[in-house]
Amino acid sequence: MKFIHAADIHLDSPLAGLLARDDLPESVIRHCTRRAFAAMIDLAREEDVAFVVIAGDLYDGDWKDFSTGLFFAEQMRRLCRPCFLLRGNHDARSLITRNLKLPDNVREFSSRTCETFQLAELGVALHGHSFPNRAVLEDLSASYRERVAGMLNIGVLHTSADDPGEHETYAPCSVASLALKGYDYWALGHIHARRVLSERPWVVFPGNIQGRHPRESGAKGCSLVTVEDRAITAVDHRAVDVLRWTILEVDAEGSDAASLTARIEASVRGAIENADGRPVLARLVLTGRSDLHGTLLGDTDRLAAECRNAAGEAGGELWVESVRVRTRPKPQQLADSLAPLRKAFESGLDDPDTVSRLAEELAELRQKVPVPARAALDLPETTEALRPLADDAWQIVADILDAAEPL
Repeated sequence: MKFIHAADIHLDSPLAGLLARDDLPESVIRHCTRRAFAAMIDLAREEDVAFVVIAGDLYDGDWKDFSTGLFFAEQMRRLCRPCFLLRGNHDARSLITRNLKLPDNVREFSSRTCETFQLAELGVALHGHSFPNRAVLEDLSASYRERVAGMLNIGVLHTSADDPGEHETYAPCSVASLALKGYDYWALGHIHARRVLSERPWVVFPGNIQGRHPRESGAKGCSLVTVEDRAITAVDHRAVDVLRWTILEVDAEGSDAASLTARIEASVRGAIENADGRPVLARLVLTGRSDLHGTLLGDTDRLAAECRNAAGEAGGELWVESVRVRTRPKPQQLADSLAPLRKAFESGLDDPDTVSRLAEELAELRQKVPVPARAALDLPETTEALRPLADDAWQIVADILDAAEPL
């Protein structure tokens, strides 16, 4: 027996900021989540799974119109086997105001209490608790029911677990507390990166089925779980995404224009090879200290074109979401570029009013120090004593500017 565990479908969620781009084909960027979901249903049919589990966030929020619900119903009829649906923070009962009658093969977990569904003919019991509203801050798993003896027990839960990452904290819990329930498999949702938190018992985030921005890069899909004699023997990730995101990070240090182009081409070829035949949306990030720093800042259109050209040479499809120049100038370049600023900095000591105000501030600072400690202070007490500090002060400013992240 096999079943599919998926989560975070975010049906009809657009690729943020890309729909208005006229250089990206609509056939590539439109309806990505729908096409990925349909691919998952194809996988379920090809593998002849016994059922499908969706562990929250089927929807991205309230429907814009009924076409979202109609699409889901159509896919469930194609599935033609049970689907167990749990609601998460994005599709909690309180958020979805439009509703359609669910197809007969869809069973939705209650949002009032933990509910258990049993498939007696398969020897499977599924336990789950849907989100009643978006902000569920308590550990829902604490109220999950005892395992059903003699059956394969699956806990379905939308949770941040104990993840300290970028996702909002909802229904937090620990792997140790989940293990105490005695279930065989925990089908989790909410974290968009695939993570296997434990194998005894299995505690799995399958990740979302379609990346929607550069931080959701790499293969996206669902978990195909194999069961033999009511024991889990394999949990395999299956990609169903229709568009692959990637970040092309290229080190520009020590390169001239030609060698940098060669590095970009190599990075693009690697992305095409890892995309499994899918179109790629890429963010190009250039790093390192480089003599080309100033040129690169004004050359982003050409860099994007080089990526497209390299993709064509590699026989793949790749579009550039953006180019981020994170290079830095070489130390001497930095010193030269800061020379006018240093001159202005040092000229402040030629202004009597500036020097007078600075001397007053230092005097006030001295008065705040307890008398016994004042003798140890290395603060200048005269305007003449201020000038030797200029070099030290400037070096501090230069170090801060050098360490600052590029825009």
